[in-house]
Amino acid sequence: MTAGKNGITYADAGVDIDAGNALVDRIKPAAKRTNRPGVMSGLGGFGALFDLKAAGYQDPILVGATDGVGTKLRIAIDTGVVDGVGIDLVAMCVNDLICQGAEPLFFLDYFATGKLDTDTAARIIEGIAEGCAQSGCALIGGETAEMPGMYPDGDFDLAGFSVGAMERGADLPSGVQAGDVLLGLASNGVHSNGYSLVRKLVELSGLGWDAPCPFGEGSLGEALLTPTRLYVKPALSAIREGGVHALAHITGGGLTENLPRVLPEGLGAQIDLDSWQLPSVFSWMAQIGGIAEAEMLKTFNCGIGLIIVCDPDRADQLSTLLAEAGETVARIGTVTETPGVAYSGKLL
Repeated sequence: MTAGKNGITYADAGVDIDAGNALVDRIKPAAKRTNRPGVMSGLGGFGALFDLKAAGYQDPILVGATDGVGTKLRIAIDTGVVDGVGIDLVAMCVNDLICQGAEPLFFLDYFATGKLDTDTAARIIEGIAEGCAQSGCALIGGETAEMPGMYPDGDFDLAGFSVGAMERGADLPSGVQAGDVLLGLASNGVHSNGYSLVRKLVELSGLGWDAPCPFGEGSLGEALLTPTRLYVKPALSAIREGGVHALAHITGGGLTENLPRVLPEGLGAQIDLDSWQLPSVFSWMAQIGGIAEAEMLKTFNCGIGLIIVCDPDRADQLSTLLAEAGETVARIGTVTETPGVAYSGKLL
């Protein structure tokens, strides 16, 4: 190679490899904290290895899920409060996996930005590691993409990918029938769906993200960034207890569209809207936008983040188990022989 004048570098084009390496070094302790039986290798390689036998499976079926956080990220970017969106990312994937009856085993993330800010990226990925730790799921890899010209300064995007497993024949839904009881597990806020409407409503309210929260403590931005609740460990405990026929994660589409996804053709559900208390964030949004009850129910979780469809003879036992695991449980309805979701009582 001949000597010559100094030429342009990758850093001159806006990509800082050293910053990327520094980020990997910083997040290694957080990833290591999520190790669980089955992990064979973690960050640093071209791929990550996982041993299903070491995880305790004899005849496993794998289940995959992928998701993002949506426009909730816009609030995190604008406020600088990025520590919880990693938990959101994990929750949106692993809460889906358990609805298939699967135990989440490992997780990978994709973080993309125009210019890498090591501190911001580390806070986000440490949040991902926290979500994995709470779910018993190992963070075994990911991708950090610095792409100048693709994102405005300070912007970023997130995607997550999770793989779970179950023993053959243990998949859900299974055995759902008319008369089954619907147990609703409380959400802790808006979770990670409907934020395009949330942001529109905040705009209509005339409030800034740093304004005192009109429906709770702290600032409005902080309240709306409350991370999605993780239901993995309590739900798996309920499944292992027996009597669980299906689980529905209440995400985009709300109660109206997500519950029918786990009901056999020809069956529906009757839900009593008086059986739980609507969290104040939803009351506030409905008032600001003059939103009809039906629109709220098909857009937001409205206070119910996961529905467990169970044998009526096991409903009390499962309710007790879930409450002991820290969940707020309500018996919200039953499975019926009439397709669709019907409501009684009043939400707003």
